[in-house]
Amino acid sequence: MRLHYLCIFLGLTLVNCVDDKKAGNENYAYFGGEIINPGNDFVVLSKADKIIDTVKLDNRNRFLYKFENIETGGLYTFHHGGEIQVVFLEPKDSLLFRLNTLEFDESLVYTGRGDKKNNYLVNEFLINEIQEKNIFKYCQLNPELYLKRIDSLKFIKLKNLKLFKDRYETSELFDKIAMADINYNYYSSKEVYPMVHYGRDKSTILESLPKDFYDYRKDVDYNDAFFKDNHYYDKFLRHSFNNMALHEHYNHNDKQHFNRSSLCYTLDKLELIDSLVSNPVIKEELLYYYTINYLARSTDSISNNKLLNSYLNKSTDEESKENFKRFVSMLDVTKNGAAFPSVKAFDTKNNELDLKEIIDRPTVITFWSHLYYDHFKDSHYKLRELRMKYPEVNFISVNIDNYDSDRIKKSLIDKRFPLQYEYILKNPKVSKEFLAVQPMTKTYLVDKHKIIVNSNANIFSSNFEEEVLGMINR
Repeated sequence: MRLHYLCIFLGLTLVNCVDDKKAGNENYAYFGGEIINPGNDFVVLSKADKIIDTVKLDNRNRFLYKFENIETGGLYTFHHGGEIQVVFLEPKDSLLFRLNTLEFDESLVYTGRGDKKNNYLVNEFLINEIQEKNIFKYCQLNPELYLKRIDSLKFIKLKNLKLFKDRYETSELFDKIAMADINYNYYSSKEVYPMVHYGRDKSTILESLPKDFYDYRKDVDYNDAFFKDNHYYDKFLRHSFNNMALHEHYNHNDKQHFNRSSLCYTLDKLELIDSLVSNPVIKEELLYYYTINYLARSTDSISNNKLLNSYLNKSTDEESKENFKRFVSMLDVTKNGAAFPSVKAFDTKNNELDLKEIIDRPTVITFWSHLYYDHFKDSHYKLRELRMKYPEVNFISVNIDNYDSDRIKKSLIDKRFPLQYEYILKNPKVSKEFLAVQPMTKTYLVDKHKIIVNSNANIFSSNFEEEVLGMINR
């Protein structure tokens, strides 16, 4: 039946292609597929972070979409149930896929025109995920042995790409992207070495590197508009600025005591970005990434405002600047030692209430969204485990989506998560900003007196249960 379906699907696509040729339009591509165990009933298609369309799945969890005027083609993304995957499309492609959300990347297989190049890219992505875990082990080797390992991995990838190109006809665009994936993945492996190496004295590690270890940097474009949405380029930039800022950091800091979470080190990264990146999109994304990462974990108001001022002086995105101002002000309102604020919500029986009023004993407050489907599942499994271990603590979960309550309850019921611990924000946009819900793992620990013990906890952190015990014993 699956083969029969795909044949019909491809047949319909080919008929449409013929019609397009008659009309003289060749800058189109078809993209569709079937999703097993869907997380919701739609797929979001986008390019360069701009949403192209939201496509509903039919009653068999399938869809077919026609991209108009794609000209030279490129990388597109499809989002489903909190998962994201990249697809490479060129004019006249007719690409179909089938995947199981329980093994999203591993189950993804393409058929149709354009399938070979996409299956190649998916396969390389999966190989890189495996190799990335090994890279962290290799980073404990001395620099010479480490270089041999990563050079060997790059050689194998180049060989595989050559074999693929010898077997199948490829375009200049595909070659450019495939080669960039290999190079930026390799560069990332070099940039991450000092940061992951177990040695605490990072300055000594940097001094031990061969002089030409980072020679490729002089040829790297830190403002590459074409690759600004490429996963490997983005990863390389973050590893690179982490590492380059380390050099700058040691110019004015004690070399024996490096703290990667320090304000000073974060400020160094922002300064470096400001000096090397001029492309407004790339610059804003990097500034935002490092600023929010620090603020989301900080409980120091003075440090938060220093970082905010640095960000405001470098950013040109007025909307983001205003958002950060509000975010920092909300961090002050919900800081440790403050009373938990009044926030209107509904329970799963549609009764309106104030979250503050349900805190009558030590309470842990977590958040979830359909956009982060894996976190939704993992956090609820973790909460189930914690409730068994600490019955004296109230563990509640708050949905922050602007969806109707029936849809939210259905997601919980489908996964058999108990409804009595679940709440839905009455005004999600205002309330999640007021509670400074960033990142999604943000967790509040509130004692029986409604006082915030920790506004930046994480139920998945290694010391979380220690924090819970400390709250119980207050």
